[in-house]
Amino acid sequence: QVQLVESGGGLVQAGDSLRLSCAASGRTFTIYAMGWFRQAPGKEREFVAAIGYSGGVTAYADSVKGRFTISRDNAKNTLYLQMNALQPDDADVYYCAADSTPCVVEVTTSVSVYGSWGQGTQVTVSS
Repeated sequence: QVQLVESGGGLVQAGDSLRLSCAASGRTFTIYAMGWFRQAPGKEREFVAAIGYSGGVTAYADSVKGRFTISRDNAKNTLYLQMNALQPDDADVYYCAADSTPCVVEVTTSVSVYGSWGQGTQVTVSS
């Protein structure tokens, strides 16, 4: 499995920006589609954004479209999530994840497809 470690979470005010990072090690990072998910206490983990293994395909949840940008630097084995115009509803624990299957062209929003997960990073947004 690929090991994933998120960083960059914190406490911000509504309207501020944050950039989350996810450092990968283990299996070859470059051949796996990656995703960001978030989860609030007592709720199911929900899709935020995904990116194909080459970076050419991306997908976003409607709630973050236009505000969040997912990207990856395969030379650094790192996944990013740039979050702008943060709102209190964006406050959650954010997780990065790697697709279980290599070289998948299409990205997916389904939690079950992702086989490797990080430990999560907390994002708190004050109003």
